[in-house]
Amino acid sequence: MVEDNYTFPSEFILLGFTNREDLQVTCFVLFLAIYVVTLIGNLGVIILIRIDSCLHTPMYFFLSHLSLLDVCYSSTIIPQTLLNFLVEKKVISFVRCATQLFSFATCATTECYMLAAMAYDRYMAICNPLLYSVVMSQRFCVGMLAGAYLAGVISSIIHTVSIFHFPFCRSKRINHFFCDGLPLLALSCSDTHVNEAIVSAVVGFNMLSTMVFILVSYSSVLSTVLRMRSTAGCHKAFSTCAPHLVSIALYYGSSLFMYLRPGSRHSLERDKVVSVLYSIALPMLNPLIYSLRNTDMKNAMRKAKGRVLSSLSI
Repeated sequence: MVEDNYTFPSEFILLGFTNREDLQVTCFVLFLAIYVVTLIGNLGVIILIRIDSCLHTPMYFFLSHLSLLDVCYSSTIIPQTLLNFLVEKKVISFVRCATQLFSFATCATTECYMLAAMAYDRYMAICNPLLYSVVMSQRFCVGMLAGAYLAGVISSIIHTVSIFHFPFCRSKRINHFFCDGLPLLALSCSDTHVNEAIVSAVVGFNMLSTMVFILVSYSSVLSTVLRMRSTAGCHKAFSTCAPHLVSIALYYGSSLFMYLRPGSRHSLERDKVVSVLYSIALPMLNPLIYSLRNTDMKNAMRKAKGRVLSSLSI
């Protein structure tokens, strides 16, 4: 009889945010609005960069893939969450749960390396402008992009296997709104300390290594900017770096708080709130962060708007 409890369940139950029907309707409307804004904003950025030749630079090449990651991020989590707001039995199959965790971890890890690649692009543009076009060639940028995705996939395989090779016996009820690592490990009947250490080591390496790279890049950028004699040059450098720094602060701040705390300080209820910031809110905010004060993006939007209006008037 004891052995029967050590099983791999066919499905899990996601507890989500609340059981109150009135709040579930409110949450559904809110999350649906966030998802629509996220899709429109990020797909708009991708299309704008694609159609405007002035944006065919390494900086916007990486930005378009950051927007693609944000679309994948949101689409991995929000549709299932929206469905759970509408149904009484909030179930997710074992395979779908594992797929969701793998997809989420891939996007999260790839985004770390994408932000690092964007920091290196800014470093080359500001600190070594004469070598910029030579170093940041299309081949080099594609190589950096492929490396970011490869790191994301490898890290996610380790992350997912470390969690799902355990049998689950305590419960099928995941105290979260999607299949994340820590709530899943809480359901395991085995000693998970080693696997928690593996997951923390993988997450820690990806986040800390890219964060150190970003800090070194921007330290060089700051040093170069402070030596500039041109006020216009300083303003341009800060205006191009500021959105990236805001995005980095929000992403790394919430992720470090979520994954690199001691296990004794974890609160699954609080983790749900933090997860909303980096997995749902930030993908919606990124297009605004990178577009509001970006002259190139504003000009591209004006040109695109002009093309649309002229085509409609014909």
